[in-house]
Amino acid sequence: MIDTPYFGTTLGSSSVTQTPVMRGITIILAAAVLVLTIMAGWQIGAGEVANINLQEDMRDLASQAGAHIGVVAPMSDEDLSRAIVRKAGDHGIELKPTEVTVRRTNTGEISSLYLAADYTVPVNLMVVSFRLHFTPSSSKK
Repeated sequence: MIDTPYFGTTLGSSSVTQTPVMRGITIILAAAVLVLTIMAGWQIGAGEVANINLQEDMRDLASQAGAHIGVVAPMSDEDLSRAIVRKAGDHGIELKPTEVTVRRTNTGEISSLYLAADYTVPVNLMVVSFRLHFTPSSSKK
């Protein structure tokens, strides 16, 4: 039998044992994978939560509760677009006015609104980067 001190095994033997160095490398690699998984989950989860909150805000804006009962004047399309961009900023979403869609079915106090946005959020990990695509709207799905 030949001893191999670097790998902790004896050639010709049937059992394989890890040296403290190999065990340390295994622990470090496992910790790195765990950290990357947590980072990815945190960034994806934060993007999903921000998207859900923006969608709720868009539904609130589209309901026009104050305009329907005559308390406030209906908002213009530009005002609605700016309000959505502002609400997105409150949730940490960088949204441009060109990424917002405002559609009206009627005019005045009886109008019905459809609001939508189309944006991506970057997810940056140490090793890889990718973008999550979101399309929140005021319609119920």
